[in-house]
Amino acid sequence: MPAVAAIADFALSENAAEDRIVHFRSDGAALSPIEYARLLTRLAEDGGIVADEFSREGVVATLEERMAAMLGKEMAVFMPSGTLANNLALRLLARRGRRVLVQRESHIYNDTGDCTQELSGLTLIPLASERATFTLAEVKAEVARAEEGRVSTPVGVISIESPVRRVLGEVFDFAEMQRIAAFAQERGIGLHLDGARLFLASAYTGIAPARYAALFDTVYVSLYKYFNAASGAVLAGPRQLLENLYHQRRMFGGGLRQAWPFAAVALHYLEGFSERFQRATAAADNLFQALQNLPNCEIPRSPAATNVTRLFVSGRDAVALPERLLPRGIAIRPVLRSSPQKAEFELFTNETLLRRPIREIVEIFAEAL
Repeated sequence: MPAVAAIADFALSENAAEDRIVHFRSDGAALSPIEYARLLTRLAEDGGIVADEFSREGVVATLEERMAAMLGKEMAVFMPSGTLANNLALRLLARRGRRVLVQRESHIYNDTGDCTQELSGLTLIPLASERATFTLAEVKAEVARAEEGRVSTPVGVISIESPVRRVLGEVFDFAEMQRIAAFAQERGIGLHLDGARLFLASAYTGIAPARYAALFDTVYVSLYKYFNAASGAVLAGPRQLLENLYHQRRMFGGGLRQAWPFAAVALHYLEGFSERFQRATAAADNLFQALQNLPNCEIPRSPAATNVTRLFVSGRDAVALPERLLPRGIAIRPVLRSSPQKAEFELFTNETLLRRPIREIVEIFAEAL
């Protein structure tokens, strides 16, 4: 019994320490395996978790219905990854033509290899190098070029990622998005939104996820980035397009035997997320303003920025900032770039910022600097 009590005391103290850690390393809470297991146990004991069968029914269906409602879509389908969600969306929408307009800095273009070409026979046309937003004029020019060439190769889909992780999490300009959507609808071109971080963006733009999603035929949202599931995604859209999509999901190897450990956690964090993250962004604004006032800190912010912030620290030992912060319960990523005079870090705003008073976090940064 004493050994059991000692183990219990250790677990409680470890859990209390984890609850105090503020990390700036990712979009979500970065749950440890033990935190994740404890949460699943609590969810199962408190309200029960109805298991799914090959990613259908049970808590997976509950999550799909909830997400569809929040996005203003007729239905949603669970996917094991955003890569599969994006690929199936483009595959479904490419009815007018096999060319797909994407951002040069998008996840689809940079991080999935030749997925769409190899698996779905689609050709990606990149626009807006080093920018989050491409313009209607660029879209019109590419559509005309594709259709009026010696061999007509119509554009079938326009895919937009927003926010764009590779451009410091900047959002696609909403007015331009509306103009492009109107043009695409007139021409019968499919529209897909890679909205992996869509719910994060709303806290900064004031535009609800459903209002963004209304412009598009389909929209993908990540379940792991900030809804803290171990994996998973949701693809939402019209019923006539998605109703039997589970067949293609299985054909591509995505019909997981059971997905309830992902769906239950995502559903838990989905409820009340917008309100909590709004408080986190307000806290982050106060933190960044305070850090900006320190003599050796610089924090530039783009008007289109969301939860990714660059911190520039001057001083000879600036690169060691992560090591100095960690013992005090503040975790940041290793230096991004450095010179003898300055170090550059990337800070991600997430819900863990609400674990401690901002004044306390500022003091820890000031001492570490």
